[in-house]
Amino acid sequence: MNQQHEVLDRIAASKEMLTKQADDAERLCRLPDATAKALKDTGVIRLLQPKRYGGYEVDPQVFFRAVMEIASCCGASGWVSGIVGVHPWELGLLPDKAQEEVWGDDPDTWISSTYMPGGIAKPVDGGYILNGRWQFSSGSDHCDWIFLGGFLGDAEGNRADPPVILHMLLPRKDYQVIEDSWHVVGLSGTGSNDIVVRDAFVPAYRAMDSAEVVDPSGREHLPPTFRYPFSSVFPNAITASIIGISEGALGHVLDRQRERAQPRGGKPYADDPHSNAAIGNAAADIAASRAQLFSNLAEVGALIEAGQPIPMELRVRSRRDQVRGSWRAVQALDELFARSGGGALRTDNNPLQRLWRDAHAGLVHAINVPGPTMASFANYAMNRPLAEALI
Repeated sequence: MNQQHEVLDRIAASKEMLTKQADDAERLCRLPDATAKALKDTGVIRLLQPKRYGGYEVDPQVFFRAVMEIASCCGASGWVSGIVGVHPWELGLLPDKAQEEVWGDDPDTWISSTYMPGGIAKPVDGGYILNGRWQFSSGSDHCDWIFLGGFLGDAEGNRADPPVILHMLLPRKDYQVIEDSWHVVGLSGTGSNDIVVRDAFVPAYRAMDSAEVVDPSGREHLPPTFRYPFSSVFPNAITASIIGISEGALGHVLDRQRERAQPRGGKPYADDPHSNAAIGNAAADIAASRAQLFSNLAEVGALIEAGQPIPMELRVRSRRDQVRGSWRAVQALDELFARSGGGALRTDNNPLQRLWRDAHAGLVHAINVPGPTMASFANYAMNRPLAEALI
């Protein structure tokens, strides 16, 4: 996949700055303001945004390539770019009125999220009253709106039965970002804070049944960018970050390997065939994860362009490869890290330890839990019921 874009050119010009600020982001437990501005200047968050609101409306392959490039410099910046960058795609599914509220004055307005249903939305005239608490809202310090997942409630505010999950869009004045609520060993710079909502009114035009987000492929009136299923967009944003982090770590290992001397005899590690073989194997696994992600996206995109439905076989296969791609890339990074010597542990002059921690932190995201996804693929292949709803 070779789709060059002006945003990718601007990211390439910003890579030195993104690399230098990574330790500051980790120390602050959020992206520095200058980093958020630099990312806005690249346009990465507008890649999946409607053109009529200043976006690029690109093939998602361009977006995921951009996320990988940023993550190779700074895991937190790549993660925030991937997560926050998905939200313009989702807002593109909501009515024009909601889009105008968010982007009407500033097309660079950012939206955070936490999709797990941490609250209950009680139906009222014209919309819902929402209450709840959510975790893991990446980039929330720099966002003025948020998508929140919540259960549809009944008239008494109890969860409806059977359960229905809504995605609801709220402005910053209607929710509280809990400061100092993000202290972790990896991806510290993402600022994935807790969110609290108390008695916020969410109008109906800013709420959507999650099923409408899962599969918008039938909305033929929408541009192709907005007809990709959720399973091709959000999960791959996570995996793209992890692949990018792993690619960045591989680059650091190669740079160190050229100069590093063995403790016995002082021979250069670059002459060690065993270390070099391990590096080659790891590089192949990272490249395979990248290739699968783009191959599946290209297949989905071709069907969307042709106006054809996306078969379930492709959906379960894509999620299988997305999860496996995350794990494969991190396992490759583990092999690199294990052969990088004690210097890899240093926090003062070696970014490898931070990239290693960031990659492992990304792996524990719920979208990367392998069991249900792999079981769904196997069950589908054996003509049995799926073990998991494809989110």
